[in-house]
Amino acid sequence: MEYTPISPFMRPISHAHLRVIERPEASVPGKPVNKWELLRELSKAQAAFGVTERDLTVLQGLLSFFPDDALGGNAEMVVFPSNKTVCERLNGMPCSTMRRHLSRLVEAGLLMRRDSPNGKRYVRKHGDERVTFGFDLCPLYCRAEEIARAAEAVREAEDRVRRLREVVSLMRRDLAALAEFGEEMQPRLGFWDQLRDTAALTARALRRKLSLEDLSAYRANLETLLDHARNLIDGPEAEDMNTNDARFERHHHNSNKDSIDFEPALEEGGAAADAPDADTGEIEAKVEEPDTRRVPKIPLHLVIAGCPSLKTFYQSDIRHWHQLFDAACQVRPAMGISASAWEEAQRCMGPAQASIVVVAMLERFSEIKSPGGYLRALTSKAAAGEFSCGPMVMALMSRRNAA
Repeated sequence: MEYTPISPFMRPISHAHLRVIERPEASVPGKPVNKWELLRELSKAQAAFGVTERDLTVLQGLLSFFPDDALGGNAEMVVFPSNKTVCERLNGMPCSTMRRHLSRLVEAGLLMRRDSPNGKRYVRKHGDERVTFGFDLCPLYCRAEEIARAAEAVREAEDRVRRLREVVSLMRRDLAALAEFGEEMQPRLGFWDQLRDTAALTARALRRKLSLEDLSAYRANLETLLDHARNLIDGPEAEDMNTNDARFERHHHNSNKDSIDFEPALEEGGAAADAPDADTGEIEAKVEEPDTRRVPKIPLHLVIAGCPSLKTFYQSDIRHWHQLFDAACQVRPAMGISASAWEEAQRCMGPAQASIVVVAMLERFSEIKSPGGYLRALTSKAAAGEFSCGPMVMALMSRRNAA
C-alpha cells in the first residue's frame, strides 16, 4: 500500500494515532514470537503497560483471528474481523465494551488501527499486492522484548516479596516461641505479653497481601523485639561473664566438696547426701528462692567449657541459653531419658537449669547406671529446694583441670 493512514474513521485523533509511523518491512524483527507466550508475558507485566485483564481478553480474541501461532516473518500482521464477530468470539461481550477495551489497547501502543475509507475492515488484492484494513498486531510484536523484560522484572519483585514474607513468618514464629520460653526463664515479666501480642498481630497481617515496604517494616520491628528478647533471656550469661576471676575461684572452692559427695550418692541409689558445710549451705539457701531457681547462677561459657563431649553430638555453636536447651533436647533421647522425666525436670528446675544437668550427665554418661533415674532423683531434690546445678559443673571443671 502506498499510504498508511493515521486517523481513525469518524473518531477524534489522539497522540496514540500520531505515533503511528509506517514501518518498512526491513525494520520488522525477523525472529518469530509465539503469540500466546507473548500474551502470557504481557499478562504478567500488564501494570507496566497500563492495561487490565479485560483489555487482555479482547487482545486474546484478536490474536485468535491471526492464522499462525507465531508472530513475525511477515511484515503484514493485520486481522480484520467485524465488531460482531469479535464480540461472538468474546462470549457475547457488549459491542460498546469491546470498543472501549480496543481503544485502551491502541492508547497503550499495543495495537494499530488501519481503517479503510468507509471504516470497514477487509482485505483487497490488486494483482500481487494485498491491501488489508483492520487491526495491525505489528506494535505488539515489535515490543516483544520490552514486554519480556517487564515481565521478568515483575517476577523478580514477586520473588523478593515471597522470600521476605517467608522471613517475616519465621521471625513471627520465633517471637512466639521466645515469649513462651522467656516466661519459663523469667516469669511475671510484662515484655513476654508484648511479644505474644506482636506475634498474633503479625500473623493476622500475613493473611493479607502485603507490599515489600510493609513486609520490610514488619521485619525491622520483629528484629528489634527478637534481639531484646534474646538479651533478656541470656542476660545472666552476660552479667556473669563480666565478673572477675576471683569470684570464679571462690565459687569453685565452695562447691567442689559438695559435688564430690553429692553426685555419687545419687548414682548408687543412696538416700541423701552428707550434710553440707557452712559455705555449701549458703549456696543452697539461695537456690531455695523461687525467683532465682529458674535462672542459672553460672555462666554459659563455663558450662560449655566443662562439657566438651556435647560438641560430638551438637555441631552448632552455643552462645545462648535457648541453644543449650535445644542441644539438651537432642541428646536426651540418646541418653535413655524419657520424655516424662525431661518434662518434670524442666518444671521443677526450669528449662535452662535442666539443660545444664543433662549436658553435665552426658559428660559422665559412662559412670551413670540409670540416667533417667538419676535425673528424676535430681528433680526431686530441686523440687525440695535442695539442689543447684553449679556444683555439678564445678566438679566437671575440677576433673578436667586435674586431668
